[in-house]
Amino acid sequence: MPVLQSYISGQWLGQTESKALISAINGTTVAHTHQEEINFREAVAYARNTGVKNILALDFQQRAAILKALAAYIQERKRELYAISHHTGCTKADSWIDIDGGFGTLFTYASTGRKELPSGNVAHEGPVTQLGKENHFNGTHILVPRRGVSVHINAFNFPIWGMLEKFAPAFLAGMPCIFKPATATSYLTEAAVRVINDSGLLPEGALQLVIGGAGDLLDHLEEQDFVTFTGSASTALMLKSHPNIMAKSIPFNAEADSLNSAIMAPDVSPEDEEFEIFAKEVVKEMTAKSGQKCTAIRRILVPAEHLDALADTITARLANIVVGDPHQEGVRMGALSSRDQLRDVNHAIEQLLETSECVFGRDGSFKPVGQEVENGAFISPHLLINRNPLSDGGAHDIEAFGPVATLMPYNGIDEALTIAAKGKGSLVTTLTTKDPAIAAKMIPVLAAQHGRLQILDAQAAKESTGHGSPLPMLKHGGPGRAGGGEELGGIRAVHHYLQRTAIQGSPTMLAAVTGEYVRGAKVIENDIHPFRRHFDDLQVGESLLTHRRTVTEADIVNFGCLSGDHFYMHFDDIAAKETQFGQRIAHGYFVLSAAAGLFVYPGEGPVLANYGLDTLRFITPVLVGDTIRARLTCKRKIDQGRASPDGHPQGVVMWDVAVTNQHDELVASYDILTLVAKRQ
Repeated sequence: MPVLQSYISGQWLGQTESKALISAINGTTVAHTHQEEINFREAVAYARNTGVKNILALDFQQRAAILKALAAYIQERKRELYAISHHTGCTKADSWIDIDGGFGTLFTYASTGRKELPSGNVAHEGPVTQLGKENHFNGTHILVPRRGVSVHINAFNFPIWGMLEKFAPAFLAGMPCIFKPATATSYLTEAAVRVINDSGLLPEGALQLVIGGAGDLLDHLEEQDFVTFTGSASTALMLKSHPNIMAKSIPFNAEADSLNSAIMAPDVSPEDEEFEIFAKEVVKEMTAKSGQKCTAIRRILVPAEHLDALADTITARLANIVVGDPHQEGVRMGALSSRDQLRDVNHAIEQLLETSECVFGRDGSFKPVGQEVENGAFISPHLLINRNPLSDGGAHDIEAFGPVATLMPYNGIDEALTIAAKGKGSLVTTLTTKDPAIAAKMIPVLAAQHGRLQILDAQAAKESTGHGSPLPMLKHGGPGRAGGGEELGGIRAVHHYLQRTAIQGSPTMLAAVTGEYVRGAKVIENDIHPFRRHFDDLQVGESLLTHRRTVTEADIVNFGCLSGDHFYMHFDDIAAKETQFGQRIAHGYFVLSAAAGLFVYPGEGPVLANYGLDTLRFITPVLVGDTIRARLTCKRKIDQGRASPDGHPQGVVMWDVAVTNQHDELVASYDILTLVAKRQ
């Protein structure tokens, strides 16, 4: 059997066999860890020096492009990963969550980076705040790479997704990563890292892999570094309390145990479609990944009058779940990840039975399907009932990290909320209801102790991604027992790894630092209209101050007739006089249109399309007889490496537009997004 190797300081390390890693399907040895010790001081120094330097030689947009290419490369090689994943006890559907979910997350963050991050390595987090009367002194915030190392200590249940969902935002943020996967399934993580290395896409030092223990790794971290952990609450506490972590205030993000709930609202009865939807969701979450998901449903809250009906429905569904070797046809649930995990789950079930009774899974008839499975880590799904859920302990404190869930009857909404809160903070809860009023009452209360909430009804069920599926664009994490941390959440996850800093200065200085035009900063004016300049030639701060236009009553009447907007403020002189404005005013959208007529260059040129308008505000009303003009300024350039369908390269330019009246008062303010051609 192969000896797994760590990938440290750009080299594969490990020749000598150490601990045997066992197949969850048949108990055979899949691989061994290595005996060789890792020099973690050198590993951290390599990441800090080589990794940081090479990653920051790229900008946000370039790193996003690498993530996209890497996702496509892993997708091409996923078959070999599926073959190895089988030994972790996974069915094909389980492996899909881990493997396809992993590179799918890379695709998502590639898109997120392309859309939401600038070219360069400074992200401006506006708005700019005017700190002085005359706009000579302003303040804003920037997000910059920490120039440190991110260390990720992962759980056994998602050997690939668990790594890639952390790698994607950290890499985008400019941090090299050191991954320490759980040993039991590290053979799959190692295989994924070999695929990543084969791609040749990552800059040197961007990724290191630790097989085996973490040794003194945390001792060598500094203030600018970052640590994440996924696993048990007890281990999270131990790591978070590490003297070096505490002394240097090193950011530590934990995603820990979570006794997640599913709540059937009191308006749902066995005759409703939502009743079957709820039961189906519970069974899916009990059996997917053999219940080895931090987001799996552990506590099932049901109105007391429907307890028996729901127990019968879930039991009938569980009876149809075939457990065994995923290679056998018809198998819908595989094994736990290891024999050790099987022992732990059985021990937790025995503890749960002190406060609950078993209604499915303990009759002695369980036998997994397949050959040579007697040494595997198979277990039957277990459904329990706790008839006194208002008491502490039991399923409110004990997590059997497998296909185990406990039914809990309640009487009334307030009691359901009290029972759910006994989880002391959870990653996710699903509320199944037909009544929007019930959702509006329960969700805000549940939200205080949950990281994510799914409201499930017949409509949502048609497209629901599921109770237990963290999505890259939504936050994954939860308060209290769940660890108190956050992962994912789209661009928020990237921001977690960046340093947020407030900066103050003149508009010109802030513009220089942020790489974006700031109102009041010095502008660049010349004889060439900005819309006539290619993306390559255009400079941030290039500006055009237009000629003037006086607004007439005919303008207002004509625009109203053309648009169909006959709002009284534009057409009813008597009604308008009784408002705060004292007279009729021009349409806001007329002001936009008039401003465009002032600054748009009509001829053919590099500006290809206007595809959006952001931050629009109408500040001062425009009256009949007012004279307006516009200042168009290049605010931001983003080189996304894009090309038109016919292959012509182009970039994105954001333009700041300020429309003023004859008193130099701002009447309208907005940003325009355009596609601008590059030189061939």
